[in-house]
Order: sequence, then C-alpha cells, then structure tokens
Amino acid sequence: MSAPLSAFRLSARNCGRTLVLVAGMGALAACGGGNRPQADVAASQVNTIGVNSYLWRASLETVSFAPLLQADSAGGVIVTDWYTNPGNQGERVKITVTILDQDLRADAVRVAASRQVAQGGTWVNAPVQAATVQKLEDIILTKARDLRRSTVAS
Repeated sequence: MSAPLSAFRLSARNCGRTLVLVAGMGALAACGGGNRPQADVAASQVNTIGVNSYLWRASLETVSFAPLLQADSAGGVIVTDWYTNPGNQGERVKITVTILDQDLRADAVRVAASRQVAQGGTWVNAPVQAATVQKLEDIILTKARDLRRSTVAS
C-alpha cells in the first residue's frame, strides 16, 4: 500500500471521529443554554395539596357559610355540618364537595347536598332540588377560574 493512500484512510477515519465529536459537543451545548422555557405561573393543574388548589380554595370559600365537619385536602373532600339559615329555622342543609381531578375542569368537582325539615319536633329528610347542587358547582367553578385569572394577572 502506498503512503498517500494509507494517510488518506487515517485522515478519513480521524475526520469521522472528529465529526462525531463535534456533533456530540453541539448536542451538549444546546443543553446548557440560558433559553429555558418559562414556567406557567397559573397552570390549570396546581396540586401541591393533593388536589387542584384553585378548586380547593373556591370550594372552601363557597361552603364557608356552614361549619366544617371534615376537610381533607389530600383526598379532595369537604363535608359541612348541618347549617340552619337564621331566616328559616325549620330547614337545614349539609353539603359534601368532592374534587375529582387535579386539573381545573368543569367535571372535576361534585357537590352533594342533604336537606332536612323540622316536622313535629324531629328532623325529616327532604329532597334537594337538582338546580341547587348545580348552582353550587357553578359557583365553585367560577371562583376557581377567577382565582386562576388573578394569579395570571399578578
């Protein structure tokens, strides 16, 4: 084999190695750049307490008129004790709010309500209008969205 041909082979081999080395350095250089994506300060999924924090805070605000019996932020359950409206002493309600998802979504919150009316000195179960439960869910969702918007604005 002549000297120029073997030099060419060594040169081609070195060129291939150099090309791989340069490509690897270029890939690593892209990792250390200062152009990192900005975090979304008002992401729809904020769950440092186990559930979506916007839904949690909005739910607590919404049922704050009644005394709390249980509030489990890890499981996403809020249960109120019986609440009697001072204007209507013959009726009382108990509310359970369950947060079902970590995202701020319309189907991520469920409200259940129990209602009792006074009859003959005892409390008797009475039906709750479906519109009442739906209205509470709407109030919670609206407050949660407002909380998220106010986080974006600040």
